[in-house]
Amino acid sequence: MSLAASFRMVLSPPHPAARPFLAGGAAAAVIGLVVSSWLTWTAIVFLLFCLYFFRDPERVPPARANAVLAPADGRVVSVMEALPPVELGLGPELRWRVATFLSVLDVHVNRIPANGTVTRIAYRHGTFVNASLDKASADNERNALAIRLPDGRELAVVQIAGLIARRILCDVREGDAVHAGERFGIIRFGSRTDLYLPPGIRPIVVEGQTMIGGETVLAELG
Repeated sequence: MSLAASFRMVLSPPHPAARPFLAGGAAAAVIGLVVSSWLTWTAIVFLLFCLYFFRDPERVPPARANAVLAPADGRVVSVMEALPPVELGLGPELRWRVATFLSVLDVHVNRIPANGTVTRIAYRHGTFVNASLDKASADNERNALAIRLPDGRELAVVQIAGLIARRILCDVREGDAVHAGERFGIIRFGSRTDLYLPPGIRPIVVEGQTMIGGETVLAELG
């Protein structure tokens, strides 16, 4: 990534989910002018952190009709066959799963991996263990989406809360038509995003690889 592109990403406008945090930080900074300069500087640091964490850069999906795109920025921590969340009703067949861990330094906006229709959204309460651990897929609080592709096959995207994450936001609804690369939600303060491919489709990424949500190609549908 070029230096100019890096600056554009860091200075990109914040996601709407940042508004209450920015408002609270600004209010604390103003109060600090009267009460204590320490409060003002603490609020300014908090505001800068929120602007960085909630940054929402524009992404350009590749013009490849059969591509499945990364649903999030971050590092691939697991590529393996696994069962999709039972609450989605996608059956007992194993599918390839690509798990991406998002640190607090990554962009946390989630993106749609492929064109299709949201057929089911299921939220499940759970624990808040470190999202980089494999058991986070099964144990942690999560929000799962099933997306039916134009050819009838289905894939799943799962937003998973992490050790310090406490809020998963999803902006799409069942029945919505969605497009590859568009935003669909955000997870606040450290998290994980799992992608379950349609049966028979293998990923073309490996553990340790860095993902760019809405741009990196994870698989080809064929």
